[in-house]
Amino acid sequence: MGVQPVIVSAGFSEHASKRSDVNMAELMNEAIEDALNKCNCTIDDIDCIINGNMAAFEGANIPELWMTDHIGAKNKPFLRVTTGGTTGGSVAIAAYYAVASGLYDTVLATAFEQQSCGSTTVGLSSVALGEVSIYLQLGYDYEKLRRNMGAGAAIGVGAYQAVNYMSRSHCTEEDLARVIVQNRHNAAKNWWTHLKMPNLTIEQVLDTPYISYPLRFGMVTPASDGSCAMIYTTEENAKKFTDTPVYVNGVASVSNETAIVTSEAGGVGQLDPCEQLGAKISAKLAYEQAGISFPEKEIDYAEVYSPFPNQELMWLERLGLFEENTAHIQYREGITATDGDLPVNCSGGVNSTNAIGASALERVAEAALQIMGKAGNQSPKEIHTAIGHGWGGALNLITLSVLADQPRRKYKGGI
Repeated sequence: MGVQPVIVSAGFSEHASKRSDVNMAELMNEAIEDALNKCNCTIDDIDCIINGNMAAFEGANIPELWMTDHIGAKNKPFLRVTTGGTTGGSVAIAAYYAVASGLYDTVLATAFEQQSCGSTTVGLSSVALGEVSIYLQLGYDYEKLRRNMGAGAAIGVGAYQAVNYMSRSHCTEEDLARVIVQNRHNAAKNWWTHLKMPNLTIEQVLDTPYISYPLRFGMVTPASDGSCAMIYTTEENAKKFTDTPVYVNGVASVSNETAIVTSEAGGVGQLDPCEQLGAKISAKLAYEQAGISFPEKEIDYAEVYSPFPNQELMWLERLGLFEENTAHIQYREGITATDGDLPVNCSGGVNSTNAIGASALERVAEAALQIMGKAGNQSPKEIHTAIGHGWGGALNLITLSVLADQPRRKYKGGI
């Protein structure tokens, strides 16, 4: 077994729809300074920096080349990661392995997005153009591509998942709105979040117009400017940085390619959009690595990546925390509230704050802070084990980090 990685700090910038008071480098610096100030660590202690954002979303490729000084990367090893919505989760896993391998002692994991500087649609198009050109070379005609790939982007997939989930679970639009209300109330208790709505009601959510049935305007994620930073180090090094280290006991990154592409480039419409096999496999791998046999009993807290409310319900089931088609019932009974048996997204989640490149890293960061007892909306429950989940790629990639206040337990078998 390699070195045991631990997390000693996590920091954020202020998030908003438009952070016009700062440029990308200054936005990143806010989160890094916040992370460093929360522990006895300085930028000189950092051996390597791993950064992530969605390329071209701000209208600039490889922006880290000109923000070196602001993020403390001068004369230090630097790795850039981009995997769609899961970018931040992939950054967290890359930082984990950078320490676990023994290559570096202390690693700064950073991720950001300043979407107000550019166009997400244009950024996505720059990626899609390359894929389209390949399909055309393979003999697909334009009309077939248009039919197969016209799923309506993220909201189209989210709506299709929502209809499917509602059909199988018998949850209602009111159940979806209840998830939103809980998240927006939670976000109001965190200083760094975007949509703070402490007085939002289910009726107000249901009174907003549909974007794509059953998802309404009041149910969807915002576009946010913001950044996140975390510090990973060895168990031995952690002693000089903090009294509350968080052990990273398991990680997994699984892509279920056929969920999107299929042999005919048919898109999500050909398969069950709620299956999310990648989530089930990533959970199995990460839980085994962490020595967790009964996640529904052993995990105390969950941060899941859910731009849309149906996804929050879906992920909790696919990750083994609730039985299939029952998550909405747990929300009705208050199980997932801040003071519930299994608090979920006390940060407000992606549905309240979505700086795309940073969003999945923020799930890990908030899970770690809950274990440390330092979260903005801290659960009164003792949090010993928590998970940080990411979703993205071509809507098919899952990342998962399993965190705890103690090292991993021994387990039989391998990964």
